[in-house]
This record gives sequence, structure tokens and C-alpha cells, in this order.
Amino acid sequence: MKAVSGRRRSKRDRQVHVDNYIRRSLSMEAAAKRIEDYGFIGNMRTAALINRDAVIEWLCLPRFDADACCAALLGERDNGYWQLMPTGSVVSQTRRYRGETLVLETEFETDTGRVAVIDFMPLCQKGDASVDVMRIVEGRAGQVEMRSDALFRFGYGDVTPLVRHDKGVMSAVAGPDGLRLEAGVPLSDGASRTQAIFSVADGERVPFVLTWYQSYGEVPPSRDAEQALESVEQWWRDWSARCDVDDEFREPVVRSLITLKALTDAETGGIVGAASCSLPERIGGEANWDYRYTWLRDATFTLYALLSSGYQQEAYTWRQWLLRVAAGEPGKLQPIYGIAGERRLFEHQLDWLSGFNGCRPVRIGNGAFQQVQLDIYGEVMDGLHFGRIHDLEPNEALWSIQCQLVDYLEDHWHQKGSSLWELRGPEEHYTYSKVMAWVAIDRAIKGAEKFALEGDVERWKQLRQQIHDEVCDKGFNRERNSFVQYYGSDALDASLLLLPLVGFLPADDPRIIATIEAIQRELTHDGFVYRFVTEPKEQHLTDGEGSFMVCGFWLVDDLLLLGRHDEARALFDQLLGVRNDLGLLSEEYHPIEQCLLGNFPQAFSHVGLINSAHNLSRSRHQRKQPARSRQQH
Repeated sequence: MKAVSGRRRSKRDRQVHVDNYIRRSLSMEAAAKRIEDYGFIGNMRTAALINRDAVIEWLCLPRFDADACCAALLGERDNGYWQLMPTGSVVSQTRRYRGETLVLETEFETDTGRVAVIDFMPLCQKGDASVDVMRIVEGRAGQVEMRSDALFRFGYGDVTPLVRHDKGVMSAVAGPDGLRLEAGVPLSDGASRTQAIFSVADGERVPFVLTWYQSYGEVPPSRDAEQALESVEQWWRDWSARCDVDDEFREPVVRSLITLKALTDAETGGIVGAASCSLPERIGGEANWDYRYTWLRDATFTLYALLSSGYQQEAYTWRQWLLRVAAGEPGKLQPIYGIAGERRLFEHQLDWLSGFNGCRPVRIGNGAFQQVQLDIYGEVMDGLHFGRIHDLEPNEALWSIQCQLVDYLEDHWHQKGSSLWELRGPEEHYTYSKVMAWVAIDRAIKGAEKFALEGDVERWKQLRQQIHDEVCDKGFNRERNSFVQYYGSDALDASLLLLPLVGFLPADDPRIIATIEAIQRELTHDGFVYRFVTEPKEQHLTDGEGSFMVCGFWLVDDLLLLGRHDEARALFDQLLGVRNDLGLLSEEYHPIEQCLLGNFPQAFSHVGLINSAHNLSRSRHQRKQPARSRQQH
């Protein structure tokens, strides 16, 4: 590696370049942001979102759900950012992940040469009190003048830290948070920003290391970025090599698994819904929620994805997290928890942030933790049953907890509740929730019978039949010839696509076929599936929020169960086509505006992709048999 020193300029020349750079930066900031323009790096404790211009616009330290010190994503540059970019005109730029890793590389070509910015986060060791974000500028042709421009603001862009520059090293402290920025070139203080102007030639590399630490503790020792890069690349390559998937689907599945792994907290095993909060689900709307928490509902889908891909240890860790939060009083089970199982996720608004493209309010916390969502009991029971079938390490308390959940459901399954979509309206008898109550009892019966576990199986069978009969009577609208969103309604809901997948009825049951066809007819636009019809969508389905990515993958799985393999594959490929250039998905997609919507990257979307890919693979090898669904386990 060649060493690089900062380039000296006259005061006037420096000012001209600063003015030009600021003008260009402001122009970029004024342009509308697009969710698909962001990349993602992480270390299984937190993550950063980086746009195409190599600007870190979202960075929460030291955890996923901690306050952001770079919050420009949801506000303005003054709310915190860090940019590394050529000072001159950029002729072209590209970006990619380096193989099957989470190391992001952005390459710029200018009139004078070519340069790359390599972004990554070293993995944290257990007990580490510090977190690092590392960036290496690599010259690849000619000579390019570069600029590092950083402004850090704690408290989601609201708190200005005390900043010092000493011997070319920046330190910033506010309350419990401390940051240190070191680089292979001198850093200076300019207009409240930490800046550096330097040139790199072919073969030269300049490291930048940002370290978060507890301001009241010892300042951690410096780390070598080159050694860390070599180590983290090798770790991701080794981890990705364990993936068991057909070559035909390897690229999207591995990228999705890497994303899922990076959204997993290494210490607790909790998997966050997304790395971001308050990215809008509607263009210009107010549906902006915080997804940096862990959903019980994701349990089964995640376990399927991990175990089907050959990741036994990751599935075990996730199951242990699940057991910890499910222990105790089953009546107090929540749909959402903090990363370590925290229960209080009180929601509030950050009024000083202008929002993504002006979409306000910006919310942190998630009030849905207080909702009663009965379907989560079925998801938990299904996930634990699936883990037992796949020989996850046994746990003595597991069956006891499952029996407590069954006892609770026996007394409460008939009550109203909130939907899996966490709608903030009146509680209803949601059809999907009742079906998942049936799933919970069904999996208890199967567990007792298959593994000789103790339980009142005959009583459970009567309860299972009672729930089944009621759902078929009250959840099916005979005039519509379809299952509906809730009892007494005539509204459709994409969650009904899960009925054959969980084994409530076979896919070839006329009621299931009619429901799938109704959803295809009324809840899809150009193949993309919407969750339900809301009031703004009554005139046109595409008004309001976007199509829901995971619902599209559920439809793929249903089509496979129906033997419509070619149609399923075509839809799967269509869904893959809306990933961004790095293979990442958000929660939703707007087929008219052709843009991603919602928090990003979204674990649930990538889990759906993984599971559908495995179902497609199985259906190809066993063309005469339907894709495997949950009831077959």
C-alpha cells in the first residue's frame, strides 16, 4: 500500500474548491431521495445506510435502535452525514458488494482518473464496548483529488457535540456518546465540519476509521483498517459458503441471507425488521414507522429461511431469543420487542427532522407493542414445532411454554384483536388471526403425537375443530365466494394467501382457489400484491401505499401449491426485478412510480424471497408434487 499525504493548496484555491464542492453537495441534497439509491453495511450490532454518492446518511451507534449520529436520511445535511467523494466532476460511478460479503464498494471515474470508496464495519466481539465504521479510499487509475466531509450530530441530528481536533484526529463528545475519527491524511475543522482534501494515485489507499465509544469510559485503541478489511471479507465469504441452495437461485438467496444475518444482533439473537425508521410507506404520506425492533411474527418465516438454507446455528440462536421473550405469562406476549427482549417501545415524534422527502412525522419507538395480535401465538407455535422437526438442540422448558400458550388460546381465541398489519383502528375478529389460533392448536397436537409429548390431545382436537368450523362459517363470505379480512366483512386481505401455506385448507379446495383468484383480481396491479383496499385505494388500487413485497412471494408459493409452476416462476422473477442494483428490498414497491417504499432493507421481504426460492427449487426437482407447505411437516 502506498502512503498518501494531504495536498497543499493556496488559501484562494482551497476556498474555490470548497465553494464548488458545497454547491454540488447542496444540489444533490435538494434532489428527491429514492430508497433504492441506498446501500447497507453492518456488523450484527448496528448498520449504516450509504447513498450512491458514498454519503453515510443514516448511522445509529452503538445499536440498531440507538440514537442516530448521522440522520440526514430523515432530515437535512445539518442533521449529520459523512461524505467521501471526488472534488471534481464525476464522469461515471458504479457500486457493488465485493462478492458474497457485506463490504460495499463505490467507484468514481473523473477526468483525471478512477477511485473507489470501500465501506464496511468490522464485526464486534462479545463484550466490545466500541463500534467501528471503516472507509478506505483506493486509487485505481490516474490521480483523483478527494474530499472527506463529515458532520456528526447526536440525538438524531439534534445534539451538537463538543468537537476537538488534535494532531489530525477528530473527537466528538456529547453526553454518553463519544466519536473518534482517524485517517491516513490530516483532518481539519472547517465551518463546523471535519474535512480533508487529498489526492490518490493508482495503487494508493487512504484509510478512515470512525469509532464510537462510551464517553465516560476509556478511549479504545486504534484499529488497522486494512487488517480489519481482510478479516471481515474472509468472515463473510466463509459464512456465505455454507448456504445450501441451487446455483440457479444462489445470488438472490445469498444476498438476502447476508442481509438477514446483518440485521441480527450477534449478542441477543434478535432480528430487527429493518435498519431504518420512518421511511414512508406512502409517497408524501404519514405512515412512517420505526422498524428497528424484533417481531414475533417473523419467527416462523425466519426459521424456515435459515433452516432451509443450511444455517442451523442461526436458527437455534433465533429460537432461544424466542423462548426468552415467550417465557412467563402467555397473556402478556407482545407482537414486538426490543432487540434484547425489551418490552417498552413507547412511540414519539422527532419534530426537528423534516422527514424523508418531507414525509412527516418522523417516529421512533413503535406503539404497536401494546396491541393484542392473536396470530402471534400461532406463529410462535409453528416456529417452535418447525425447529423441533429439524432437530434443533432440545430445550427442557420448550414444551411447557407451548402448553401454556395453548391454555391461554383456549380461553382467548374467540376474542377480537388487531390485525397482523398493525392497523390503528377498532379491533375485529380477523380471519387470519383465527386461522393462526388454529395453527397453534394444530402444532401442539402434531408435537404431542410425533414426539410422544404429554398433552390432552383429544381436548385439543376438539378445540382445533371448533376453531376451524367457525372460520369456515364466519370468515368465508358466500356472496363473495371468498375468505375475507374479518368476520362480517366483504374486504379481501393478502394475509389470506397464507391459509393453504399453513395447512388450514388444501390449496385445491374450491374456497382457497376462489380466494386466491379474488386476490389476483382485486388486490394486484401488474402482478404486484397489495395488502388490502383502504379508503384512498377505492378509486384506484395504486393510490396510497405501495404493493407489499412479502405478499407477492406468498402468491408465488400459492401458485406452486396449485401446480402453476411457470406462472409462479414468472412472478418470482418479476419481484426480483425490483430489487435495487445491490440486490436489496424495502417493505413495499410502487408499480406506477417504480420506486421502493417503506423501511430498508426489510427483513420480512428478504425472508419471503428466500422461502419462495427454496419452494421453486423443490418444485423443479419434484414437478409432479406441490411445493412443500407447513402442514406437511
